[in-house]
Order: sequence, then C-alpha cells, then structure tokens
Amino acid sequence: MFVAGKILWLVAQPLSLAFLFKLLAIAALAFGRRWLAFALTSIAAGIMFVTLFTSTGAWALQRLEAVYPRPDLPEPLACMIVLGGAFDLEVTAGRGGMEMNQSADRFIEAARIARLRPEAKILVSGGDGSFSGDYAGDAELAPAFFAAMGVDPSRLVREDASRNTAENVAFTKTLLARDGLSSCLLITSAYHMPRAVSLFEAQGVTVTPWPSDYRSSGRVALGLDFTQPTLNAQLTATALREWLAIMRAKLGGSSPRLQPA
Repeated sequence: MFVAGKILWLVAQPLSLAFLFKLLAIAALAFGRRWLAFALTSIAAGIMFVTLFTSTGAWALQRLEAVYPRPDLPEPLACMIVLGGAFDLEVTAGRGGMEMNQSADRFIEAARIARLRPEAKILVSGGDGSFSGDYAGDAELAPAFFAAMGVDPSRLVREDASRNTAENVAFTKTLLARDGLSSCLLITSAYHMPRAVSLFEAQGVTVTPWPSDYRSSGRVALGLDFTQPTLNAQLTATALREWLAIMRAKLGGSSPRLQPA
C-alpha cells in the first residue's frame, strides 16, 4: 500500500494531471479527434489555471486547519507525540547536519513545549518514507535536534520504522502501550491534524490535538491570485494530497472531522 500510494500521487498531483491530459490531447489530435483534443487541452489549461492563479490551495488547507484550535497546555503533561516529516532527509544525508523543511514547526513547537513541561516524554514517530529507504528518518535525527534545543535526548521515545501516517499511528500505539503512556499531545501540521486524530481514534488511542505548521492566514477567500503562482501550486498540491488521503481514510473506516470543533 505504501508503494501504491507513492505511485498514485506521482500521477494525481495537479501539474502531473495537467501534463497527462495534454499528452492525451496530442494523442487524440494524432488520430484526427480534434474536438476531443480541444476538450482535453481545455481541461489541462483549467487545471493549470486553478493551480497557479487562484487561492484554491490555501482555501482548502485553511478549512482543515480550522478544525482543531490549539487548546490550553495540560499540566502536568505525561507525553507528546511528534509526527515526522520535518527533515529534508535527502539533503541532510548529502550535506550532513540537520536540514529541515516547511514542516519544521512540528519539532520547534515540541522543543518549546518540552522546555515548559520537563516531565513530558517525547515520542517521535517517523522513519524513511522515500522509495529507496536509504536515509535516516526523523526519529533517528531527533536526538541531535532536541539536544541542540537544550532538551535532554533521554526523554525521547523513538519510533523509526513508519513511512506514512497510518504506520505512524500503528507503531506509536505499540510504544505507548509498552511504556504506559496515555493522553498525549499530538503535534503535527494543522492541515494534517483531522486525519491524524481520526486514525489514532480508530486505533483506540486518545490524543489532545496541538496543531502547528499553519500554511494559511486563516482569512483566505476563494478567488483569483496572480501574485504568487509558485506558492499557489505548492499549496494546491499539498491540499489535494491531504484531501485525497482523507477520502482514503474514510474508505478505510476512519472518519476525519472536517468541521471546527
């Protein structure tokens, strides 16, 4: 399922879809089907326009980010679960050090809370989610990061085998039971939180959502936006991927909350 999901996303992301429809249009034209070629080209152009020149991506992510507002910080706090995805594994492997990506706020927020709540264990869930499996994952890189942030790495519980959210949840559940941990904060990207919480609930694990890594301002209106096509494309791809994953979770028996609590 992991490999199938990776391959599906290579085809399903917006710019790949636009390219695919354009290839089909060229094939239709080669067989003399001009109206079909025109229709397929129009679909490709429409996908490109929505992806590059509208606020669709930010608006779709904003809907997910609004579902779980950040609560008051529990006191005392027994543990927090930090989902991986914050490190650029390929660049880190090639350059050394700790190179982080746009999801770095997951780990930064965990380090901040860890200093406020020194009693809390920190369960980092994340292995190498690449096709090759050749890189050190987030859980393996976590001790160096938290040590650099002034947090004792001995507080860490590391889950270093998972490659996607479903595996994050399944493997984390085992470690929580092993160490007698419960009622943890769940720290992940705000747009990812509805699906992550639903998967934990489906496994009978109670978590307190602590969203981070917001991608929208919270005031985005659906409309045209010609000012930042590159960012719009990135946000649209992220939104489409998460909404497709939510649909897949629903088919698998999980029911992500899609309205604000």
